[in-house]
Amino acid sequence: MFRILRDKLIGRKNNKPVVTAKNWKLSKSLEENIKMFQEIFNKDDVIEYREFEGKDSLIVKCCLIFVDGMVNKEIINENIIYPIVNFPFKDKGLKQNLIDTLKNKIIVASSLDQQRDVYELISSCLYGDAILLVDGCEEALLIDTKGWNTRAINEPTSEAIVRGPKEGFNEAVIINLALIRRKIRSTDLKFKFKEIGIRTKTKVCVCYIEGVVNEKIVKELNKRLDRIEIDGILDSGYIEELVKDSPLSPFTTVGNTERPDVVAANLLEGRVAVVVDGTPHVLTLPHLFIEYFQANEDYYNGFIYASINRLIRVFAFFLSSSVPAIYVALTTFHQEMIPTPLLLSISAAREGVPFPTIVEALFMLLAFEILRESGIRLPNPIGSTVSFVGALILGEAAVDARFVSAPIVIITALTGISNFLIPKMIGALIVVRLIFLLLSAFLGLYGYIFGVIGLFIHLMSMRSFGIPYMLNVGALNMQDIKDTGIRAPWWLMYLRPKLIGGENRVRQKNPKLYEKR
Repeated sequence: MFRILRDKLIGRKNNKPVVTAKNWKLSKSLEENIKMFQEIFNKDDVIEYREFEGKDSLIVKCCLIFVDGMVNKEIINENIIYPIVNFPFKDKGLKQNLIDTLKNKIIVASSLDQQRDVYELISSCLYGDAILLVDGCEEALLIDTKGWNTRAINEPTSEAIVRGPKEGFNEAVIINLALIRRKIRSTDLKFKFKEIGIRTKTKVCVCYIEGVVNEKIVKELNKRLDRIEIDGILDSGYIEELVKDSPLSPFTTVGNTERPDVVAANLLEGRVAVVVDGTPHVLTLPHLFIEYFQANEDYYNGFIYASINRLIRVFAFFLSSSVPAIYVALTTFHQEMIPTPLLLSISAAREGVPFPTIVEALFMLLAFEILRESGIRLPNPIGSTVSFVGALILGEAAVDARFVSAPIVIITALTGISNFLIPKMIGALIVVRLIFLLLSAFLGLYGYIFGVIGLFIHLMSMRSFGIPYMLNVGALNMQDIKDTGIRAPWWLMYLRPKLIGGENRVRQKNPKLYEKR
């Protein structure tokens, strides 16, 4: 019977545990309950079984089950075992209601729960809680004893800023939720937990502000999360790929960040956040195309400086995606469009190079991506050195050996540096750049224009949880474009984005009081 129970505990049906409260319960015999758990946790040496008795051994016999390394042993010893062993069970009423006595008068813990369901007991035990079995009782106490080590709260290296909060998420879901709660101290902020992963049983929390969020987005997200049936979730990237719209598109429709202030800002606009246990990357949705060019520091600096930076990022998108394609098109098909002195300079630089321009471009872009990836994978002190020194040596040697011309090295460097201004779009830019480059190599500027038209059609056809991906990009209403390519002053942005903050679009009241200043 115990083997059948163990097999059923690892199975699921319709993303819900197979074990039901009707079929499997604890018995009154302490020995039978211990044998059942020992069979379930068969060949698992990290499961500890601590049996002990109270002063009156005929009345109080207990067994504490926990996972070694995931509990705080100080709580185990001082708040559970010591009080029970030394408590005088003389009152008959205490003996008759032993579980209630242990829960209300003896055990000192922040969270206790009476539980009979075997699946819930095992699931919580594997997450760091302790199971207290008592002889003669059909219920067990589930005690919060979590005590594993977590990484300190530091500034995210991938989203470094000059001005603004320096704290970032870590791998503990409870700590991450606390960081969000510190930013938004409102009873309307809701946290809804789910458990995803047949074997990992990863805790996933859906966060939103009630009264601000579009309820249709929340329902759609919950429906997609409930459809997930996978062995394990080790990072939020699993969920991002399983729930996002347009899965074949290089552009993502689900954002991610390591910064609590970014998540808080998205929640205040009416978006939804998904916090996954075990990863510092929190998902935000719906995610729009314009968010690639927005940074949290834009809202901490003055609106003029922030708008300039945002326009620079938009220009960097054009440079990174289009410069190689335009260069190949001009030098291959449209030399008459290049000024004569510049054309002569390019021709002189290409003298002796055996490869056509398209091969040069593909070779140098591939070499740049190899250097970039190697710099990321190597340790920090070595990685930066390899990236810079490798680029200098490779570029200079290639030009001296006449494998490539000097202009293509400049084009590649300009493309790569522009790419770093929008780091979250690196993957999409690689695909778009390659498509533009190949089209330009075959059709010249006509191919590039066809590629741009195709890109716009693709982006305009995309949606993120029902919200148009290019929302407000081509808007004519002044209120809708105040936080797109530029960042307007705060006193002018008194409405939340339409369709996203559908329940309550008013961000601040009495905007005219600010406009009179």
